Amino acid sequence: MAAAAVAAVRAWFWNERFWLPHNVTWADLAGEPDGGLQYPRASHVLSAFPLALGIFAVRLLFERFIAKPCAINLGIQDSGAHRAQPNAILEKVFTSITKSPDGKRLEGLSKQLDWDVRKIQRWFRHRRNQDKPTTITKFCESMWRFTFYLSIFLYGIRFLWTAPWFWDTRQCWYSYPFQPLTSRLYYYYILELAFYWSLMFSQFTDIKRKDFLIMFVHHLATIGLITFSYMNNMVRVGTLVLCLHDASDFLLEAAKLANYAKYQRLCDAFFMLFGVVFIVTRLGIYPFWILNTTLFESWELIGPYPSWWLFNGLLVTLQILHVIWSYLIVRTAYKALVRGKVRCWGLVWVPFSTSSVKEL
Repeated sequence: MAAAAVAAVRAWFWNERFWLPHNVTWADLAGEPDGGLQYPRASHVLSAFPLALGIFAVRLLFERFIAKPCAINLGIQDSGAHRAQPNAILEKVFTSITKSPDGKRLEGLSKQLDWDVRKIQRWFRHRRNQDKPTTITKFCESMWRFTFYLSIFLYGIRFLWTAPWFWDTRQCWYSYPFQPLTSRLYYYYILELAFYWSLMFSQFTDIKRKDFLIMFVHHLATIGLITFSYMNNMVRVGTLVLCLHDASDFLLEAAKLANYAKYQRLCDAFFMLFGVVFIVTRLGIYPFWILNTTLFESWELIGPYPSWWLFNGLLVTLQILHVIWSYLIVRTAYKALVRGKVRCWGLVWVPFSTSSVKEL
């Protein structure tokens, strides 16, 4: 009975009329044996899991033997915050409220410990700070992300430069879904998927930031979109989406690295460049290049079907997030300019304040 239930769920999930265009079956996409044509299969995405673990292991080695020495050479100290004096009573209060106590409680603790109120406030400040990651830890994390984002972006550009659909997006839909899977396309897609899985694994051990939940949902949605587009062979347009999003990510990490190393002008320049590239790619190229082909050109060439609607719904939702994030970037830059903390660097005015990336 359990086997029958599993079979029923599997048949429902892999319903051909949801995943594939009319008159196309999974058998049609089975490919040819003996080195013939091969199309994406759902089983291929399983290879992303061991690869994600391998990427995570490479990251640990990279941070220890490459990123950390670089940070030390830049003068970044490997020392944590001033540690609070051990005190069981104050530790219990700190664990329960995780912030400075109010005036009434401060007075009570002062009498109980025979400590000055200022001394207690200083203890709570040191206790909060000692749990914060060191600058060198943040530098190593950002250097790893910068290295991967830049490498995968350059690989994507090199791969797509010779791809016909990079120059003519209608090529994404000609003969769809019977578009063979090449080895370079497979490695590009699976490597991106594995990297985001590695971020899912490491997010629970990485530096905890205010946007932890947002980024968790973002990574989950990205994994879902990559996996979904792979299984119904929308990988051609998927590579365009991946490369477009990688174009700005490494610039943000570069701004963080410059900030941690206290190269403020370089930090502000990278942040402003990141903002420009982000807005141009996410509010300009993405809707007029990506959404145009997924919504209109694909409608003309293959017509809509259930998973087509879902795929485009996810891409449109992504565009809404682009608008929100672009607004936050512009607001951050505007606040820095309004404060008047700017310097002219060459012919470009850039904010000269840590406010732009102090939360990074």
